[in-house]
Amino acid sequence: MTDRKPNDPLVKLQKAEDAKKATAEYHAAAAAVDANMARLRALRLKREAGEAGATPAPKPAKKKPARKKS
Repeated sequence: MTDRKPNDPLVKLQKAEDAKKATAEYHAAAAAVDANMARLRALRLKREAGEAGATPAPKPAKKKPARKKS
């Protein structure tokens, strides 16, 4: 076996390939997170729109006039 030195062209090539692979994995994971966030945001907005239309805000209760004592 031969020892590879840090400036060996094959070592540099391997490191470059590893860096490209890691970058691709990073971007794929970021894209997956963004897609999931967009999906969840759409579901939340849909739910909030349904809640706003289905249950109107309750009206304030009217106060009864005070009775006069005779």
